[in-house]
Amino acid sequence: MAPTASQPAALVPLPTRLPDGLQTGYEERLPALFLRSADSGKRFWEFFTAHIRNPNTRKAYFVAVSQFSMWCESKNLALEHVQPIHVAAYIEQLGKAVSKPTVKQHLAAIRMLFDWLVTGQVVPTNPAHAVRGPKHSVMKGKTSVLSAEEMGQLLESINASTLIGLRDRALIALMGYTFARVGAAVQMKVEDYYIQKRRGWVRLHEKGGKVNELPCHHNLEQFLDEWLQRSGLGSDPGSPLFPTMRHGKLSGRTPLPQANVHMMLLRRALAAGIQTKISAHSFRATGITTYLQNGGKLEVAQQMAGHESARTTGLYDRRNDSVALDEIERIAY
Repeated sequence: MAPTASQPAALVPLPTRLPDGLQTGYEERLPALFLRSADSGKRFWEFFTAHIRNPNTRKAYFVAVSQFSMWCESKNLALEHVQPIHVAAYIEQLGKAVSKPTVKQHLAAIRMLFDWLVTGQVVPTNPAHAVRGPKHSVMKGKTSVLSAEEMGQLLESINASTLIGLRDRALIALMGYTFARVGAAVQMKVEDYYIQKRRGWVRLHEKGGKVNELPCHHNLEQFLDEWLQRSGLGSDPGSPLFPTMRHGKLSGRTPLPQANVHMMLLRRALAAGIQTKISAHSFRATGITTYLQNGGKLEVAQQMAGHESARTTGLYDRRNDSVALDEIERIAY
């Protein structure tokens, strides 16, 4: 069953290929398990268009339930015949191919979708409710972190005499000084940088519909001012703050794609002689860790990062990494 005109293609991402060992030959099909009847199909599309609002969650959950559908089809299971033992068998097999967090995410997607089908009276019970996922506890995040010296080295290595250098320096500084996610950074418009109380402020539209407004560090304020002045974007409030460029010149009003940001960061880190393997998220972790190392408070870092829980902020705190290294050096032979 293909999506109809009322189901925009942008809201219905096709699933990726299954991990090795789970491929069934149905990889390019939509999840027929949930689309065989008008009632289940209608409820299925409502789940992804009306109930799941975050586009990243929507895509991840769609892939998860599509892969479960493919597995059920390979076992000749109809929707009304899916039992807890089937969900458990799928989760067990999935756990042999992907990480525990991925398994937990897939189980959460299946469970939420079946809950939605139960409340819509499509199926009588949720077969995923009784299935337990793998235990997985995280005390420290895996995101790589730069030291304060490396961060300074990276910013100083960027050639600020070029327009693209000014843009990249301002973007990297924004993520480092405000703990902004790369998605929020590239979505900023020129008007999201403004003057208040004689200082520059930034307005970040974070995930979950949160709007986070923060004053700028004086270095960030300088970098943003120089970028806007040289680019001429200061007179166009509705323009993307970090647009794409071609041959060193502005190429329109298209925001810089996240994939381009990732490639830019790798290129800039290599040019600066930084061997740490970084990503855009590294600057969020670097900023939080540096802030806490300099006497900052965890609850304030939580507010700046826009986290619901201080425990989430704590995953970015890598102050103990240096302590562990000092202790390792005590092992002298």
